[in-house]
Parts: sequence; structure tokens; C-alpha cells
Amino acid sequence: MMALSSFKYFNKYKFPIKTSSGKKQDKTATTLSQNFSSIVAGMSPVIGANAPLLSGSNPTSKPATVSGAVFNVATSVIGAGIMSLPATLKVLGVIPALVLILVIALLAEISVEFLMRFTRSGETTTYSGVMREAFGPLGAAASRLAVVINNMGCLIMYQIIMADVFSGNNPEGEVHLGVLQQWFGVHWWNSREFALIFTMIFILFPLVLYRRVESLKFSSAVATLLAVAFVTICSVSAIIALAEGKTQTPRLVPRLDTHSSFFDLFTAVPVIVASYTFHFNVHPIGFELGKPSQLTKAVRIALILCALIYFSIGLFGYLLFGDSTQSDILINFDRSADSSFGHLLNTLVRLSYALHILLTFPVLNFSLRTNVDEFLFPKKPLLATDNKRFMILTLALLALSYTAAVAIPDIWYIFQFMGSTSSVCLSFVFPGSIVLRDIHGISTRKDKIIALVMVILAVGTSVTAMSNNIYKLF
Repeated sequence: MMALSSFKYFNKYKFPIKTSSGKKQDKTATTLSQNFSSIVAGMSPVIGANAPLLSGSNPTSKPATVSGAVFNVATSVIGAGIMSLPATLKVLGVIPALVLILVIALLAEISVEFLMRFTRSGETTTYSGVMREAFGPLGAAASRLAVVINNMGCLIMYQIIMADVFSGNNPEGEVHLGVLQQWFGVHWWNSREFALIFTMIFILFPLVLYRRVESLKFSSAVATLLAVAFVTICSVSAIIALAEGKTQTPRLVPRLDTHSSFFDLFTAVPVIVASYTFHFNVHPIGFELGKPSQLTKAVRIALILCALIYFSIGLFGYLLFGDSTQSDILINFDRSADSSFGHLLNTLVRLSYALHILLTFPVLNFSLRTNVDEFLFPKKPLLATDNKRFMILTLALLALSYTAAVAIPDIWYIFQFMGSTSSVCLSFVFPGSIVLRDIHGISTRKDKIIALVMVILAVGTSVTAMSNNIYKLF
């Protein structure tokens, strides 16, 4: 009920559109039709570029559904972050972690509302376009760079998690076997490098060839259901362990001792911030919908669902493994079970989320590919109309993410870096700054106060977390 009541805040907002003459009016159907084909391709509108997405396709595509948008938003939110939520409970304790999960979810919806209200009041249809209107070319470049860093980091983490599931890992010298190694023994063909290259060629590559977000709604729906299945299986495992007296006693509040300090608590904040960063997909998802108000509904439903999933997996995972919880909790599920049923649950929980990651990968790759193309080829035609450029970018991004995933074994450090830089900028700093800049004169006093608090909290926690990590290095 706390989460539901929190999300009612924005029902009162209306989104008037101001023209250059200052009169409020709705955007014309002509403007929407000119921009729609660009949006579904994930690109900023290009003057004179009204080509269909695919040769021979109808440029006037059918609007997306709210249910499809909910699944796409939820899939954008629920990614690698869910693996590190139990570790955040280990750092923060149960009560502070629950509060932080709800607060950041609420702030995420506020920032999306800010972002889309200014989008509809201007002449653009992309995140970078809104930043360009508020801060000029430098603002647009900053937003695109943040999206590139954030999404590339996510894709690298996805592949690290897949490698952990299939081929295991050895954090801090402790060996954890993967599913393939447990089934068939340790061989060259089920090593991390080979397992990743196999999944990339035969699973990821066909999925990333789609050129419209709505085309991924079915894989996104399956991915969301797999995340729910993952949480359900973890819950069953925790309940069984609780009944048998094998669960760990969770800490309700953080424990500060000689091994940790108050500033260590801030290192968990970027992990949750990164877990709620989906703003890079708001525009392509929102403009595929028939009505602007449908996006608000879809975001609210998706965030409530994600908050429930996040806290559930965090709590049950922490109950199962306690202080031995790894930054990627899937690593913990290689433990030997006392029964064949327990062993089956351990295997299912790993495989269910590995499949979720495989199906989530193309949604984030969509925005990453678009923003990289805008960086490198700002004056070229729509990416979806250029098969050669589309294929080269797709292959290059896959190869880069694969190389980094093989070289970097732990997702916790990537999470902290992303959450303290690109994720916090996309989620809170940029939307709050747009409201404070108020280029269209539509921000209320209350909006500006909320935006200012949002920016101060985001910058303050990020700087503290990064400073603490740098201090520990030396």
C-alpha cells in the first residue's frame, strides 16, 4: 500500500503544449506522423527522412499497447540489478534497503514525468533532443554519452552473469561451478569464453536484428515472466530452508564495525540507482503508444511490479545466504543440495534468470545502437534504412561487450561505476536539471523544489560513493 499511495502523486498533471507564440494547443497530427517513423526506429527526427523502417513496410504502424509498454519498461528496469539486490541488503540491512528501493522507484517515476512533460512541450521526440533544447549541443552530447556508457555497462554485466551461470566463477579464490560444468564436468567447450561466444552467435545475434521496440514485446513478456519465475523459485527455496532451520538471520539495520564504516553504506545506493535506470527507453516506448497518458500508466505499473520483485529477491536471497551472499547471487546457487528437489531448484533458479538476461539483452542493445549511431553518424539517414551501417554497428557492439565481459569477472564494480556516473545522470540529474532550467516556462515552484532536492541527493550520494571507493584503493 505504501508503494501504491506513493505513485498516485502524478495523476493530477496535465501536459499542455506551448507553441512559439505562447498559446497552448495540442500537437497536430501532421507533426506526429512525421516524427512517428523516426521514433520507432529509435532515432531523432531527420528532416526529409520519412522512409519506412523496412523496405516495403507500411510507414503508418499500428500504435503499441499498454501491456506491451509495461513489459518493455519492466524489462528495461529488471536486468542485472536484480542479481545484486541481496548484496545491498547485506550492506544496508532489511529496513533501510526497503525504504531505499521504494524511494528510488518513486523518484524514478517523478523524473520520467518531468522528462516527458518537457518533451511534449518542445519540438523534439528524444531524450537527447530534450537536453539539446535545454542546454544546447553540449547537453545532447552528454545525454547520448550517458546512454552509451550505461547501456554498454549493462550489456557487459548481462554477459558476465550468463558466463557465471553456464561456466561458473571464482570470486576471491572461491570456486563456483557453472551449470554446464556441473552437468558435464570442466571442459574447454564449456569455459566462459566459449559459452559466451555460442550464446552470442545463436541467441543474441538474431534477437538484436529487430529494428522496432514493439517487435520485442513478446520476448520482453517472456523475460518478465522469467524474472517472476526466478523470484518465485528463490522464494520457495527460502521458505524450504526456513522450515528446515537453514536460513541465515538477516540484519534489520546496517552493522558498522572495524571492517566497514558509515560511508560504505553509500556504495549500495548506486547499485539500486542503476537497477532503476530505464529512462533511455522512455521515448521510443512512449511514442509508440497511442496516447501520452498511457505511458504514465505503463511506467507506474512497471515500477510497482519491479519494486515488489526487487525487495522479494533481495530479502529471500539474503535469507538463504546471509553474509556469504555474492555480488552476483546466482553464483551462490551452485551449492550442493541435500535432496534432488533442492538441486533441481538451484538449477532452475540459475537457468530461469540466464534466459531472462538473454531476452533482455536486445531491448538495451536497441537504445545503445541508436545513440552510438547518433554520435558517429549524426547526418546520416535513419539507421533502420541503412542495412550496411546497421549490421556493422550491431556486430561491433556485440564484439565489444563480449571482450569486456571476458576480461571483467565481477559485476559489483561495474554497478557502482555506472550508478555513480551515467545511471544517476540519466535517471535524476538530467531530468531535474531540465526542470530547473525550465526552457518552456512550465515548471511550478513545487516542481523546482523537488528537482533541486533530487539533483542534490543524486550528486551527493554518488560523489560520496565514488570517493569512498577511491579512498579504499589507496
